[in-house]
Amino acid sequence: MSAVPPPVLSAEDRAALAAGIAQFNDGLFYECHDTLEEVWSGLRGPSRDFLQGLIQVAVGFYHLDNGNRAGAATLLRRGLSRLERYPDRHAGFALAPLRAAVGAWLAALESGAPLPERPPRIEAAGEAS
Repeated sequence: MSAVPPPVLSAEDRAALAAGIAQFNDGLFYECHDTLEEVWSGLRGPSRDFLQGLIQVAVGFYHLDNGNRAGAATLLRRGLSRLERYPDRHAGFALAPLRAAVGAWLAALESGAPLPERPPRIEAAGEAS
């Protein structure tokens, strides 16, 4: 995988990204979507797909919270596909564990197996185990 530069963000956008990640980790998926979409709308280049992947994953879990399993699977699949384009650690976040967890949720949704106990978290690259 070729190196993808991290997003170039203003201080305001970095704060919004951090807020969106915190919202995701608190299970506030719709709010996360709104927050990250504001950052995403001003980006151009490869960073745009990175943020869009995070947004799609958040919206997938929002759909799941509302009982829309088909919509959840579609958005999780799209988000995972976008996030797979980035290295395991990107923009300060540990993507490998997030991708693995989203993949497990997607597999459960598609197979009808029981869903994992709780949604994944988006961890800082230095925090992931």
